[in-house]
Amino acid sequence: MTPEQFVAGLPKAELHMHIEGSIEPDLFLRLARRNGVAVRWQTEDELRAAYRFTDLQDFLDLYYDGCRVLVKAQDFHDVTRDYLRRAHADHVLHAELFLGPQGHTTRGVPLAAVMEGVLGAMADARAEDAVTSGLIVLAQRHRTEEEALAMLDALRPWHGQLLGFGLGGAEVGNPPAKFAEFFRRCRALGFKVVAHAGEEGPAAYVRDSVDVLEVHRIDHGNACIDDPSLVAELAKRRIPLTMCPLSNLKLQVIPAVAAHPLKRLLDAGLCVTVNSDDPSFFGGYVNDNYLACQQALGLSREHLAQLARNSFEAAFIPEAQRDDALARIDDWLARSRPHHPKEHE
Repeated sequence: MTPEQFVAGLPKAELHMHIEGSIEPDLFLRLARRNGVAVRWQTEDELRAAYRFTDLQDFLDLYYDGCRVLVKAQDFHDVTRDYLRRAHADHVLHAELFLGPQGHTTRGVPLAAVMEGVLGAMADARAEDAVTSGLIVLAQRHRTEEEALAMLDALRPWHGQLLGFGLGGAEVGNPPAKFAEFFRRCRALGFKVVAHAGEEGPAAYVRDSVDVLEVHRIDHGNACIDDPSLVAELAKRRIPLTMCPLSNLKLQVIPAVAAHPLKRLLDAGLCVTVNSDDPSFFGGYVNDNYLACQQALGLSREHLAQLARNSFEAAFIPEAQRDDALARIDDWLARSRPHHPKEHE
């Protein structure tokens, strides 16, 4: 069995994927035409050529501009369903999706259109492909905490259908402590909480996400490698990192996948997971990220299986679902090993 075959059949969860970042160029252009939205690109090749970024902010500028093609509930349904269909093909059993409603409601898109489209597609994926999923709503950190709290209140009709809340967007100049009250209120309501930290921000942002925001998971977390005591604490407390290697490469957070801290952190005992972040922009879905790490970091099948196990350990799912997924990983690993039948005497 080749590494490609092993990864293709490896049961996994994906925990760090932005719905708006999974709009493939063909769908993007179709949505633009459908909604009469003028865009700068006429062909898929032109759009793909624009996916060259110098840093996170450069990417976010294009990302937010691209969100303009999402207008109606059907648009949000289509992009979400397309991603979950692709995830199913990559043997993703469970996905936890990020959504940033503020980028849509500030354009005048009704919140109900956003939520009904996304949640409807998630229900369809479960019924049609048996892919379970959960929705994590992100506050954009370049906006104010008051705006985040207003979003939390506006989402009240859907609270029972949400998995949790998080923090995304440009880290520079937007420390985690800026949203301490928002996270306190989310936790008080019983939601899981996560935060992007340590992608472009320092290790201190990871620490503050843990100590001030009291998150259940860190999204990215690369910079923690700069603080050995923080690494030890994350390992001891089993606070997961949802790492995105090809995203980091595309945004020049790392010069090459071989320089990614994923394996060093895995070896240090952290609950590291592999994810795609914004796959259409960064040229790789979850299996592409697994394979890039396998090739550049010399990961064995046991390493890959551990990353998949970590994805279910870190997922916000019932224990029975977790146990079933872990058993399926062990079975796949056993099936992948070469058999050496005893020779007849």
